[in-house]
Amino acid sequence: MIRNSIRDNLAAIDQGIELLREIGAARYTQRIPACFNSAAGGHMRHVIEHYLSFLQALETGEVDYESRPRDALIEGDPAYAIGQMEAIKQRLTEFSATDFDGMLRVRVETAPADEPSPWAGSTTLRELEFLLSHTVHHYALVAVVCRLAGHAAPADFGMAPSTLRYLKAQAVASCAR
Repeated sequence: MIRNSIRDNLAAIDQGIELLREIGAARYTQRIPACFNSAAGGHMRHVIEHYLSFLQALETGEVDYESRPRDALIEGDPAYAIGQMEAIKQRLTEFSATDFDGMLRVRVETAPADEPSPWAGSTTLRELEFLLSHTVHHYALVAVVCRLAGHAAPADFGMAPSTLRYLKAQAVASCAR
C-alpha cells in the first residue's frame, strides 16, 4: 500500500513541476486579491515545506508541520522550487524502495496558544496520504490563482489521483459501449 501512496505523491509532484515550468516567474509570484491575496508561489512553498517536514520525520520519527522555515526563495523563484520538488521526488523514490511503514509522532496543531502542543501517533502511510490530500487541495487553489492570473492550468491539475483514475475508467467504459 505504501508504494501506491508514494506513486500518487510522485505523480502529484510531477504535476506541480510541469505547471511551474509553464507559468513563469511573474505568474508564480503574482498575488491575486480575489483569492486571499495569495500567489501560486506561496501555495507551492507551503506544499514543498510539508513534504520536507515529512522527510525529516523519516530520520527523527517526529513530524511538526508548523515548524517550517517558510523559505522566501521557494515562494519567489519557480526554478528553485522545481529543484526542491526534484529533490523530494528523489528522496521519496529512495524511500519507496524500503517499503517501510513505520510509526511517527506528529505534533498536534490544535492546542491552546498558552499550552505546549501534544504529540499524536501516526504512520508513514497515514502521513503520505495526508500529504497527497494536502497537495491536491493546494494545487486546486494554485489552479484558481493561475487562471485568475491569465494562465489556464491543465484541467486535471488539483484533482485527486483517485478522481483521475475514476474519470479514466469512465471514459474507457463509455468507449466500450
